[in-house]
Amino acid sequence: MSFLRDLKIAVRSLWRARALWITVALTLALGIGANAAIFSVVRAVLLRPLTNRDEDRLLYVRQSAPGIREENAGFSVPEIKDIGSGLKTIQELGTFSEIDFTVVGLGTPREIPAGVVDGNYFHVMGLSPVLGRLLGPGDDGPNAAGAVVLTYHFWRNSLHSDPSVIGETVRLESSSGARGATVVGVLEPSVPYPVATEIIANVVTSPHHLSATMVTGREHRMTEVFARLAPGRTVDGARAELETVYAAMMSAHPGVYKPEDHFKIDVTRMHDQINSRANTILWVLFAASGLLFVIASSNVANLVLARTVRRESELAIRSALGASKGVLRRSLLAESLVLCVSGALAAVILAVPMVAVLGKYASRFSVRANDMKLDFSLVWFGIALALVAAVFLAYIPRLPSANAPQGGLTGRGTRVAGGSSRRLRMFAVTQITASFLLLAGACVLMKTLFVLEQMRPPFDSANVLAVNLPVMSYGKTPQQINEFYREVKARVASLPGVEHVAEGFSTPWREEREGSISFAFAAQGARRQDGQDFRAIFRAVSPGWFQTMGMPILNGRDFNDGDKDGNERVVIISQSLANMLYPGQNAVNRKMWWTDGVIKFIGISPEPRRIIAVVPDIDDENIIPAPAMTIYQPIEQEWVGGRLFVRARQDPYALVPAISQTIHMMSADQPVEKASTLGDVRAEVLTPDKLNAIVFGGFAAVALLISVVGVAGVLAFSVSGRTREFGIRMALGALPRNILTIVLTEGVVMASIGVGVGLVVGFGLSRAISKYVAVLHQPGALAFVASAVVILGAAVIASAVPAMRAARVNAVEALRSE
Repeated sequence: MSFLRDLKIAVRSLWRARALWITVALTLALGIGANAAIFSVVRAVLLRPLTNRDEDRLLYVRQSAPGIREENAGFSVPEIKDIGSGLKTIQELGTFSEIDFTVVGLGTPREIPAGVVDGNYFHVMGLSPVLGRLLGPGDDGPNAAGAVVLTYHFWRNSLHSDPSVIGETVRLESSSGARGATVVGVLEPSVPYPVATEIIANVVTSPHHLSATMVTGREHRMTEVFARLAPGRTVDGARAELETVYAAMMSAHPGVYKPEDHFKIDVTRMHDQINSRANTILWVLFAASGLLFVIASSNVANLVLARTVRRESELAIRSALGASKGVLRRSLLAESLVLCVSGALAAVILAVPMVAVLGKYASRFSVRANDMKLDFSLVWFGIALALVAAVFLAYIPRLPSANAPQGGLTGRGTRVAGGSSRRLRMFAVTQITASFLLLAGACVLMKTLFVLEQMRPPFDSANVLAVNLPVMSYGKTPQQINEFYREVKARVASLPGVEHVAEGFSTPWREEREGSISFAFAAQGARRQDGQDFRAIFRAVSPGWFQTMGMPILNGRDFNDGDKDGNERVVIISQSLANMLYPGQNAVNRKMWWTDGVIKFIGISPEPRRIIAVVPDIDDENIIPAPAMTIYQPIEQEWVGGRLFVRARQDPYALVPAISQTIHMMSADQPVEKASTLGDVRAEVLTPDKLNAIVFGGFAAVALLISVVGVAGVLAFSVSGRTREFGIRMALGALPRNILTIVLTEGVVMASIGVGVGLVVGFGLSRAISKYVAVLHQPGALAFVASAVVILGAAVIASAVPAMRAARVNAVEALRSE
């Protein structure tokens, strides 16, 4: 009951110091709320188990070739057969190939992301249906009936959880042809990997996957491999066995696996693979929130300690009247509990919207963060932090001794509070150190964002509209498909407000898979020093594409209507490629030819092609442009388009309704999707970097604000305790500016110590973390200098008010008060 009385007294006491109560509660709310929100995201994305059965046995197998810049090359069918035969550590393999289907029969026809899988896939993945059945071995083979499984997300959001969809017949259109299929089931909610798919079909639904080139082409890699670990086996054992099998396969086919390509195989747990993109960013964010908690706790400790020192007279009188140290400490604990529990409750209220914002942020890196909410089991985590902080704050102050209460009784307690003053400075330095680390990290991200924003592509990204027109081949010959796209370009070009129209097979920045296709080639009169063939990005575009994009032809001519299948094969190359192949010479009219083993599987001829022009580099693979080694082919010689580019005279979006209506008049089933300017496509790709800068910049701004308050509080306390000293100095002839300089110097010294410690800690942390995190951006000298300048500037501002107060001390009044 006595402690309950202490709590009531604490509430009444703090009510008289409401400004302090509110400041402490809000400061703790920021520190605890940020940690609860971040840990909710970390737990949901990185620590929560997968839906998949026996996930600890679920593996992801990856093939890479750093020599040809393939971090994840996928596998070909012959490779899968070779590595999958006779394994002892792996029980079963399942395969997945990414594909885009245009679905006809489930509402409005539209192109959706999909996958085709073998009959083992769902069993290996350990997934179950919520409706109907999943695909199995009976759905394999060229004679199997087409079958489709809907993902839970697609079934719930696009089909409104309609159970009657089971048994529906649909038509699946792809660039390789059209096939019919039956909806057989709905997949349970699960993490989509390697891509977010909406339907998953059996192999027979993709004509290309049944072709001889796919089945026999060892270099035709477009399949992901998943594995289920055999009972009692380890990942290391599986890796060792796969490496042995893989080495034997490479030895058997030396012409395919060239030593300079550095082909290798690896295997990881599925859980780790899914989290690989989000892992670094979320843990760094968690560390940032931890620093913010340290700053908040230090600032609260400063405020509470300063209040306790000012109450030293009261505590001394109570001690003189017989109150034991236990009683005094209990009263401080009661006050700390009221302050910290208030902060914890405010933190829970603050954490709810923070989780929503951070969930959207994290969804850029992991699909597991979609539709996140606060994990209320972590409320106990916040309460625990509050209790720890309360005990910490209650036991930091030094209590007066009952044997020597004179200082408190005479009102001179502030003069003998040297130990408390040192603790205040220590907490302030801690805040500045943590703020400096956050600011340095934020400066790196801000610099990256600034560089990204300053980079501009060599074409008009604002007035060019990109529209997806997926190939619809049902009932059409290749000639009719080409004629359809020619007619689309002619009709759209005649619309008011349209300046130019062209066709391509990929949209810059938007389509990573299509945008990164590269092939080996050889060129007339050009040789590499190592004797190997060159390699370049492949692009297929229509005549007028460069004009539509607003790009000049530097040398030669553009493609024209005569550049069709059956006529002379021609190409246009990028400036960087021309300089590499023929430095100081004219590349036009030279010959090149594709030598890559893959081209025979995708309908590209190895016969020579004449270079007819050189154009500026377009690095649509990266946001920060690099030299682009690109070869452009006429789209009507050997490829299929599917992407329309429209250059508008004014607002490109105003043309979208007219373009859609025009195309639907030609074909009611033709999807017209993802209409967006190239500028907006680029801005969407920039969003994760903007979010990084905003989130870390927000943390740094809050940390800096709390630190400024902390420094100002320490100096204000120092000024109040040195009033007599300043009075004596002024009585002896010191000018106000001398007193001003003393206090400002004190603030700058604290900030300098904090910056110095931050430099040492930051350098050590960056060196340590870089050993484990390869993608870590190291803060440069500019980030450290900028952070130091901001911290020192903030310290001067924080010192200004107490310094001016000290400079206005009246010497006579200060001495008389003593």
